[in-house]
Amino acid sequence: MKFKFRTLLKTLLVLGVAMATFVFVINLYVYSKGKEICDLNDLHVQAALVFGALVRSNNQMSGIFQDRVDTAIGLYRQGKVKKILVSGDNSRKDYNEVDGAKKYLLEQNIPEEDIFLDHAGFDTYDSVYRARDVFDAQSLALVTQKYHLPRALYLAHALRIPSCGVAADLHSYSGETKRNLREIAANVKAWLNVTGHSGPTFLGEKIPLSGDGRNSWD
Repeated sequence: MKFKFRTLLKTLLVLGVAMATFVFVINLYVYSKGKEICDLNDLHVQAALVFGALVRSNNQMSGIFQDRVDTAIGLYRQGKVKKILVSGDNSRKDYNEVDGAKKYLLEQNIPEEDIFLDHAGFDTYDSVYRARDVFDAQSLALVTQKYHLPRALYLAHALRIPSCGVAADLHSYSGETKRNLREIAANVKAWLNVTGHSGPTFLGEKIPLSGDGRNSWD
């Protein structure tokens, strides 16, 4: 009985070490592929891709999300990007990450036709994939916080979209440890999506960034 228990314990230990090693290597790989930060002096791309984040019950953007949108607005006003594509989760009628951003962008006098909304950006992989296949993105500035940029850049490069990253860390945010732990698992998921050639949750008809953003609002 003791022998069987020791054998089981050793097997579990080996499996645990193997899993930890796998997760470590995948995270190292994702970070190694996601380092291309935009040179703002030379930046001229088609669009800023703004990744959605938490919104409150009244569609009020969280601080992290608003900083992403504000960073994209700055890029637009400086002529660094021609369009702003906001991609977020609208999987339920009572939760909509993109409409609050749209309202804010309009309040900041961003022209309607230059605001594109992706209501099916349920995760980073979906957002990047749909930017390519639905919105026909030719080049992107990926706008998000530093902790998220490596994964976003890794996915954009894996999906062959010319991209660079713009950090949107305009403030400090609580919950850093939780976010960093979440990124470890999310990086593995991203690698599995790429390796398995997964499709996004939804695709749909093309709404090219070269056209009118209002076509994406419904």
